[in-house]
Amino acid sequence: MKRLPFSPWHLVLAPLALLFALPLLWLLVSSVMSNAEINRFPPALIPHGIKLDGYRFVLGNALFPRWFLNSFIVSAVAVTANLVLGSLGGYAFARMRFAGSKLMLGLMLATMVIPFQLTMIPTFLVMKELGLIDTLGALIIPSLVTPFSVFLFRQFFVSLPRELEEAAWLDGCGRLRILVSVVLPLARPALSTVAVLTFLSTWNDLTWPLIAINHDTNYTLQLGLTTFQGQHHTQWAAVMAGNVITVLPVLLGFLLAQKAFIRSLASTGLKG
Repeated sequence: MKRLPFSPWHLVLAPLALLFALPLLWLLVSSVMSNAEINRFPPALIPHGIKLDGYRFVLGNALFPRWFLNSFIVSAVAVTANLVLGSLGGYAFARMRFAGSKLMLGLMLATMVIPFQLTMIPTFLVMKELGLIDTLGALIIPSLVTPFSVFLFRQFFVSLPRELEEAAWLDGCGRLRILVSVVLPLARPALSTVAVLTFLSTWNDLTWPLIAINHDTNYTLQLGLTTFQGQHHTQWAAVMAGNVITVLPVLLGFLLAQKAFIRSLASTGLKG
């Protein structure tokens, strides 16, 4: 019997991948339709020609570049902060033993199961006391470090052999020097995973910006796109085109970090 040139699992995974790709394909097709074609019932699956009215409407909006820049600033700062602070916290929990470390780790992980709906009002009050409401700072500060990033770094650092760090320790390196020069170069899969997931969550966040931002010049992309939807009329072509532009950085970031992302999931276990 002739063997297949690929894994039999591909026969199952390929249709599933196509199924999950259908919404993205429909988003792309709808973005080059007119509002009339999108609102037609039953909907037209194939557009009658490529129409770029939605893209012209979005790119012609004077505030769209500002929204894009705001989203980029918030996401870039959040990613950088999680990589720095998350790696420091994860290394401390993985390698340093101090009083109450396990209790602190457990309490930190317990916060991951608290829904955002329970914390958004206290967070709003804190941001209000700091005078950050209706500023990008209100979107950045709550995302500077997350329990998930600390936990993922901790799990990855636990899986690394201690002998590498002990050799650097004997050469006179301190904890911070060991982390920067020895551990982090080996932690590229974990760094890529935290960067991708943090960027994804902050870039696509709508709920918190909707609460914390009032003025349209401080809108993020997701919040700005909601202005294309009115009570009586919605620019569906513009909404679809705007979402295509919004999805592109996420897809690009994932494709660039895909190999490291998979390596991180494969190598990061749940050992204690």
